[in-house]
Amino acid sequence: ALNPALLEDAGEVWVLEPRRLAARLAARRVAEEMGERVGETVGYQVRFEEVAGPRTRLRFLTEGVLTRRLLSDPQLKKVRCVVLDEFHERHLQTDVALAWLRRLQMTTRPDLQIVVMSATLDAGPVAAYLGDARVVRVEGREFPVTIEYLSRVDERPLEKQVAAAWRKLEHATGDVLVFLPGAAEIRRAAEVCAELAQLRDWLVLPLHGELSAEAQDRAVRPAERRKIILATNVAESSVTIDGVGAVIDSGLERTASHSAWTGLRQLKTGRISQASATQRAGRAGRTRAGVCLRLYTQQDFQARALFATPELLRLDLAETVLALHAAGVSDSRRFPWFDAPPESALAAAETLLQKLGAIDSKGELRDEGRRMARFPLHPRLARVLVECERHNLCEAGSLLTALLNERDPRARNFMEAGARLANSHGPSDMLALMDLFHEAATPEQARRLGLEANALRVIERTRQQLARHTTRSEQRTANTERRTSETNSVKSVQNSKLTVHSLPSIDEDTLLRALLAGFPDRVARRRAHKSGELLLCGGGAAQLAPESVVRQEDFVVALDAEERSGALPLVRRASKIAPEWLLDLFPDDIQEREETLWNATNERVETVSRWYYGQVIIEESRSAATTGAAVSAKLAEMAANAGWAAFIEREAVTRWLARVAFLARAFPEQNLPELAETALENALRDLCAGRRSFAQLREAARNGDFSQHLQQHLSAEQLRLLAQMAPERVTLPNGRQVRVNYEAQQAPWIASRLQDFFGMKETPRMAGGRVSLVAHLLAPNQRPVQVTDDLAGFWVRHYPALRRELSRRYPKHAWPENPV
Repeated sequence: ALNPALLEDAGEVWVLEPRRLAARLAARRVAEEMGERVGETVGYQVRFEEVAGPRTRLRFLTEGVLTRRLLSDPQLKKVRCVVLDEFHERHLQTDVALAWLRRLQMTTRPDLQIVVMSATLDAGPVAAYLGDARVVRVEGREFPVTIEYLSRVDERPLEKQVAAAWRKLEHATGDVLVFLPGAAEIRRAAEVCAELAQLRDWLVLPLHGELSAEAQDRAVRPAERRKIILATNVAESSVTIDGVGAVIDSGLERTASHSAWTGLRQLKTGRISQASATQRAGRAGRTRAGVCLRLYTQQDFQARALFATPELLRLDLAETVLALHAAGVSDSRRFPWFDAPPESALAAAETLLQKLGAIDSKGELRDEGRRMARFPLHPRLARVLVECERHNLCEAGSLLTALLNERDPRARNFMEAGARLANSHGPSDMLALMDLFHEAATPEQARRLGLEANALRVIERTRQQLARHTTRSEQRTANTERRTSETNSVKSVQNSKLTVHSLPSIDEDTLLRALLAGFPDRVARRRAHKSGELLLCGGGAAQLAPESVVRQEDFVVALDAEERSGALPLVRRASKIAPEWLLDLFPDDIQEREETLWNATNERVETVSRWYYGQVIIEESRSAATTGAAVSAKLAEMAANAGWAAFIEREAVTRWLARVAFLARAFPEQNLPELAETALENALRDLCAGRRSFAQLREAARNGDFSQHLQQHLSAEQLRLLAQMAPERVTLPNGRQVRVNYEAQQAPWIASRLQDFFGMKETPRMAGGRVSLVAHLLAPNQRPVQVTDDLAGFWVRHYPALRRELSRRYPKHAWPENPV
């Protein structure tokens, strides 16, 4: 009753509804009450559809349409009053519309009247925001509604719960309205309820946004038989369905969210708020006393949020920020929001718009952004369509964009559609989906292909409207365009009949480049050729779905992905790209980096010149590295991993360190350094200077370079002392030189045949006489017969007995009685 009353004064009245169905039905009902047809005094406008005429003064619109109208008519010159209905739902466009209207009211249109309506709203904050606006409470006619809950959680499938609840409502009068989260649940519930409906002689009627206007009318208009209406939350508010006496509330809804991957809207099933539950129950008491059976417990209801979180606080804001820029609001943070959106969401939106070329680095709208703002689409999809439009691919681009924008028509029988494509491959899942769309000429063919007729109908409607928004290089008259749209469309969907004709041949690469233009931050490269794992330009990885047809291309753009707990995101739809497209479209985002890398096969440091797009390598070239600090550092790193023993003879190094350790024990006053693994690592690092490969390190080690680096830990005096006091070899009386063996914490020792010591009265001494050598006296078979550090005592005490034994065993050798 409020809306027609507003028409008493001059000027138009616009009523904003949260849903297209509500806008159409409200317009029809008000027109009927005025005794007119829709399109005369009362009209409506929803996305891609307008029914109005020159006499229309009361116009019902969806909230997003107001944004589009404000772009073309910023002053709303003919509008006297705007009514925001069902404000408590707090859709993103609701908040944008309220803020935009308030801004207009505070600047150039102080005469503009704003009315905010809701049955469950806390009016105080809104009234204060509108300048202490007057709060009017209207007590509508309400009938009592009895609320019933489940005593315990029902684990059965939802459709079986609905059927069971319907059986419980035999005592209820009137029609039954069932609230379900989505079209799929409605379809399953209809199948389960069909048998009971036949027994009771009831009609089972669906009600959701994808249905045709005729199907929606059948659900809401009175019928000769009783009805069970299976509806989404489109029936939750704004729409009165006469005759409903009972409500079955699943407590679930599809809430709008946005994909972290694409920024595009997606629907997730979740629990409704207490306010929504109250709204749903009220549907049973509009025309009579009724009953509401909630398919959840009372404890569940009490634990729910009082109101739903406003979409402004949880959705992607790129489309909103672009619309504000197009309207001249360059700083969205100064926009008079009712609830200010998160700073992070605004910053993310601006970053994406810059990436898409819609705004520049200073936040100013570019020509590309103005073209994008013409389309009622997310900026990603608007960018795709603008690119197609630029290359005269309006028809194909409109279909491509519609397929991206609307629900995947394969959703119902996805596995069947996937199986059909399992053995095929192609450059793009979107091109494959376009082919499927063209093949679905009839509902029967759609079912055979695993496609949903309702989803196809929505896609086709969107395609047609997008095609009308595009501009073409060839000049056509309005009549020709209208005739082309009505009779020669790719697919016309009317009364469940689909007709098809082929599109003219198109440049597929141009379409794929357009997809890249809209998803520049979703570029990926396969980890390995024909591998399913993708490396993402933004960092991280993802897994390509098995049913994707993009099986061979190394570079792709990931168009849609599903987040998975404990696993890589699953890319459902992808499309090939060529690296040179990135150079053409985003030259400023290509970076060349020269890196020093290790070639494990050739065991050398190489210089790699790479072209990067984000974190994805799109091209690289390799060459042997020239010498330099970075090259030496990389070689030292890899040599350290291999260990010094991979380049230097271990025994020689160990022997030298033992000599130094012995000298340090023998001459503590010299303060020799304690050399260990660290000294070897440092010497190896020093050896890497000016070199670039393991081969060069080994050659240097053979030439003694490593020893030279190691000896740098000792002074010249200490090196001289080492040579004199801890020599590598000693000379025996017969002139033979033998190696001195040095071991940790032990006296040095030598080993040689017993005869080599003949003529030597005493054991040789080391370290200037401070330490006696230990002599290992060997028989002719090189086995020790005595170990001693007292050679003089050996000749006296042990040699005579050994002489007799050795003479017997080795008679050909001389064994003198007095060897000294």
